[in-house]
Amino acid sequence: MDPTANAGYGDEHPKRKGFFTDTSICIGCKACEVACKEWNDVPADHFDMTATSYDNSHSLNANQWRHVAFIEQPKRLGSQDPGLRPPEVTDLGMPSVRPTDTAGAVADGAGGTGVGAEGEKPDFRWLMSSDVCKHCTHAACLDVCPTGSLFRTEFGTVVVQDDICNGCGYCVPACPYGVIDRRKGPDGAKNVGIAQKCTLCYDRLGAGQTPACAQSCPTQSIQFGDVDELRERANARVAQLHEAGVMDARLYGNDPHDGVGGTGSIFLLLDEPEVYGFPPDPLVTTADLPHMFRRASAAAATLLVGAALAFVGRRP
Repeated sequence: MDPTANAGYGDEHPKRKGFFTDTSICIGCKACEVACKEWNDVPADHFDMTATSYDNSHSLNANQWRHVAFIEQPKRLGSQDPGLRPPEVTDLGMPSVRPTDTAGAVADGAGGTGVGAEGEKPDFRWLMSSDVCKHCTHAACLDVCPTGSLFRTEFGTVVVQDDICNGCGYCVPACPYGVIDRRKGPDGAKNVGIAQKCTLCYDRLGAGQTPACAQSCPTQSIQFGDVDELRERANARVAQLHEAGVMDARLYGNDPHDGVGGTGSIFLLLDEPEVYGFPPDPLVTTADLPHMFRRASAAAATLLVGAALAFVGRRP
């Protein structure tokens, strides 16, 4: 389904825009988080350590429209090809565990990659993923909004209009991904009490520009473009990783027949969705509303008929 045409834009609207996030080349730099906050004037608060992770931004919320998850696993690093041609591969200076020889010295040739002269690799790996609003094809937040502050744009994305939102919060539990939230602070911040989430930089799209997060990503882990083209690119990338022996690579949000009709934000994952905090089988929370309405209408009709019969059968 074309959600943009379904929203009443006709056949002349732009192609649906979205993101493809390739987590296999995310380095956890959080440049996307910073760029998002700077461009969209999102408050920079809640940056504190939890003692359970190196991640200091915790999760998506009203003050965090992009969130880079840090997931440490007791698994050896794979031999995946980062997808960059040799001239483009550079040492990014990321910290790593380097194997040592029997004397405790760093093994020759270990460098900054964590790979020793014998090809040894650390017995753990980092999974890093930049999460964002999914801009669902079937968006429950749109269904439940009573004021129309949430709307489908001509690019197929879902945006909150700050001047129309009344802060009712119906959209918060409606989102199957827990993306949208009402801003609770800090003091002096704008739009406190109003639902906030990623807009896919709607103002930049209107000017023909790339969203701030994708523009700032140094490894092109976040790729922006037409959703149909991104799906083809994502399928090709998975095939490349499978050929390289990374059989855990899989796509998330790429299936138009899933519970939300596919999403505008597609992710390449290296483990099960639950590891990244994603629901394995997302379902639009308003899917049962027509069925519930019919059941409620039938129940109301039955009560009305019963009441009418009670009055008809009463003797004067």
